[in-house]
Amino acid sequence: MSPWHQVYYPVGGSLWLSALVAVIPIAFFFWALAVRRMKGHVAGLLTLLLAVILAIIVNGMPIPMAVSTAIYGMLSGLWPIGWIVFTAVFLYNITEESGYFRVIRDSITGLTGDRRMQALLIAFSFSAFMEGSAGFGTPVAIAAAILAGLGFNPLYAAGICLVANSAPVAFGAIGIPITTAAQVTGMDAHTISQVVGRQLPILSLFLPFWLVLIMSGWKRTIEVLPAILISGGSFAITQFLVSNFVGPELPDIASAFVSLIALALFLRVWRPKEEFHFADEKADAILNQAAAARQQHSSGDMVRAWAPWVILTVMIIIWSLPAFKSAVAGTTIAVNWPWLNKLVVSVPPVAAKNTPMAAVWKFDWLGATGTSILIASILSMFVVGMSVGTWFKVLVRTFRQLLWPLVTIAAVLGFGHVTNYSSMSATIALALAGTGVLFPLFSPVLGWLGVFLTGSDTSSNVLFGNLQKITAQQLGLNPYLMVGANSSGGVTGKMISPQSIAVGASATGLAGREGEIYRFTLKHSILFVLIVSVITMIEAYVFPGLIPK
Repeated sequence: MSPWHQVYYPVGGSLWLSALVAVIPIAFFFWALAVRRMKGHVAGLLTLLLAVILAIIVNGMPIPMAVSTAIYGMLSGLWPIGWIVFTAVFLYNITEESGYFRVIRDSITGLTGDRRMQALLIAFSFSAFMEGSAGFGTPVAIAAAILAGLGFNPLYAAGICLVANSAPVAFGAIGIPITTAAQVTGMDAHTISQVVGRQLPILSLFLPFWLVLIMSGWKRTIEVLPAILISGGSFAITQFLVSNFVGPELPDIASAFVSLIALALFLRVWRPKEEFHFADEKADAILNQAAAARQQHSSGDMVRAWAPWVILTVMIIIWSLPAFKSAVAGTTIAVNWPWLNKLVVSVPPVAAKNTPMAAVWKFDWLGATGTSILIASILSMFVVGMSVGTWFKVLVRTFRQLLWPLVTIAAVLGFGHVTNYSSMSATIALALAGTGVLFPLFSPVLGWLGVFLTGSDTSSNVLFGNLQKITAQQLGLNPYLMVGANSSGGVTGKMISPQSIAVGASATGLAGREGEIYRFTLKHSILFVLIVSVITMIEAYVFPGLIPK
């Protein structure tokens, strides 16, 4: 098959008309979930079909190439993203089936029965640690499952974890989004890390306050302001220091660890005057939970209960080490995707020069993060004393539980890939880049759009990093600021990414109710991207000296 060059102005040679047409699949998906309230897999499959039709008819993408792109995207959704979700929920189901999750619930409730503090500990700090270690859906899947197990309303468990998983995303998976942005733009990774580290700490400081506010309202938020400041302040300060003086690899892990320990220690000497619980929690259930938390579990039970999560953390850290990645690299099966690999050519101004786009599906059966979670699940079977037969029964039950969520993940990744390879996303990006002096205001929106489409800050930086750099140079702006803003803005799109919503729904038993989660997170996502946009405008025009050149 002959190479196909992307076309950025397919509708009458007009950028804005082309951008309006390119927005149609995105608008349809919003409508399908938020207004029509379709099940996630139905909305995802219909949006994928619509994107393929537009790619062929409007953008002129060859039919075999468009279909191949959709299949490639769907498989990329199942591996590695779907694999992570499946194994993470499986591990949670093991702890639930064994009865040891009750011990975990009691130990956390013994530390604090306040739902606000539990959300800060699990959804904010622990989730950020998972993001820094693994990323790619792991933190939402695990943290949401834990909160649901603690008794949180499933919708709140998923929604709060999605909102909380914002600030750490740019430095997730050992800094891969930043190092990838450096690779695609030819810029210095440490300098990009410094830029992002002078934007996101503001959001990190604000985020715990906002989490508690949306849970409990203004009055109940002010009651726990000291704990909020400890949680967010320790995270933000550590994030700033590590990103600016160490590099992009460790800000999340260090910040999450400091925040988690700081808040846990603070709660030993300080308690809210009145514990907060959700309105739909029955009083007798709260009293029973508090009584159970006061029960003295044996040290052996405590060790066995927490062991699966400790094993999980160790496994994820090992899998993220460069030495381990190098050791297992030879086990990866790489498939040059037919009718697609190096056949789609990205052209200026999106790319610096005509650049064939790679399409290589990697089946890293041993090196994938999901495999590390599976190994943790196998080891946990022995730790909690579960029989092999019961372990397999839980495995089958988990597959049945996640069948439609996995279809949703595959569909939305297919949609994102078709949008990207057909150049629809690039057309929208060019329209935003044409805003002139207002571009610093819209630069984070590009990152937000990229993460919405792909579910990944890394992929967003691949998509739009070079465009950010070129536009900044043309407008006389600091290219490091714009590339950094792409990553910072991208974190705010994570909570509304169809992939992330499908992960949250599957982890909390809300498959088919993705629209409710989407309506929960959308307004927060818009607010957060506006905050990053304002920060970028101030750094571009009011205090440009804050950003390294």
